[in-house]
Amino acid sequence: MTTTATNNALRFDPEYLAVVSARDAGGEGPAPFKDVHELRAWSEPTMRSVLKAQPWPENVLETRIPFKSHDGQNIDMVRFATQEMADAPEPQGAVVYVHGGGFVTCDVEIFAPQIKRFVEMIGLPLFAVDYRLAPEFPDGLGAEDVYFGLRHLSDHAGEWNVDPANIVIMGDSAGAGIAAGVSLIARDRGLSPGLRKQILVYPMLDDRTNVPETAGHYKFLAWNTNDNRLAWGAVLGAKAGDPAAKVSLYAAPGRARVENLRGLPPTYIDVGGLDLFRDECIEYAAKLSKADVEVEFHMWPGLPHGFESAPGIRWVERALKARNEAIKRL
Repeated sequence: MTTTATNNALRFDPEYLAVVSARDAGGEGPAPFKDVHELRAWSEPTMRSVLKAQPWPENVLETRIPFKSHDGQNIDMVRFATQEMADAPEPQGAVVYVHGGGFVTCDVEIFAPQIKRFVEMIGLPLFAVDYRLAPEFPDGLGAEDVYFGLRHLSDHAGEWNVDPANIVIMGDSAGAGIAAGVSLIARDRGLSPGLRKQILVYPMLDDRTNVPETAGHYKFLAWNTNDNRLAWGAVLGAKAGDPAAKVSLYAAPGRARVENLRGLPPTYIDVGGLDLFRDECIEYAAKLSKADVEVEFHMWPGLPHGFESAPGIRWVERALKARNEAIKRL
């Protein structure tokens, strides 16, 4: 039996395509960004609109927790929890959440509606760090901010009714890349108790990723090669994309070799089959597995980066269920 190339071609999941086509009818995407400031100016209002498009629970309360980062700078971490979680009779597990934005855009306030939905779905409090962004703060500084937030939570767990032995770190996109870097920092600096698990949602891990326009999935990319180049350039400067450059694994965990990954916590990774980060996620999961780290990996067919913007479709529901179950299996 023969099959035509057309039948085998990559394509959007039909349900996903129907949702986004109806939502974006008549609209055009942005022209290629010239620098990260253009990217930020477009991204922040767009993300604010997208994340507010779905309802969020009103009973999830926000509490700001100030702490000092490695350089003495005051940073805020925000606890998202219901009153019932805050008043639970026993200390409970918690999730340190790291928002996305290509390392260069967005903040906790923009992601608050999504974080509140996560609290409702997961059933645990989330603590989100307002880490500093590149290019103003380059070289992986965001990972240091998040690590110091994690350490502050661990050291003061009793004040927030948290079990320090059951803290998970979770991030999406660049936030997942930061989360992966924080897991390395926590291991190397002997955080005790250590992280229970890391949840990496389509993580941005490797500055060397360069998907050419001839690639089969290039035309489907929501975050493309130009966006990626600008963002990594803001973080790493001239070192970005240079295989020979000496780059901290805390800033670009995808550069890690198998021997660098031993001793990390159990890891969940998922990514869409039409995501720029697809191949680096596959490679990172494989290296973790070779390093004897417990890995759960999912690649969702027909979905691009940020596919939760099409809520309710079957693949998205399966992805959210898989993530939530991975967190609940503490």
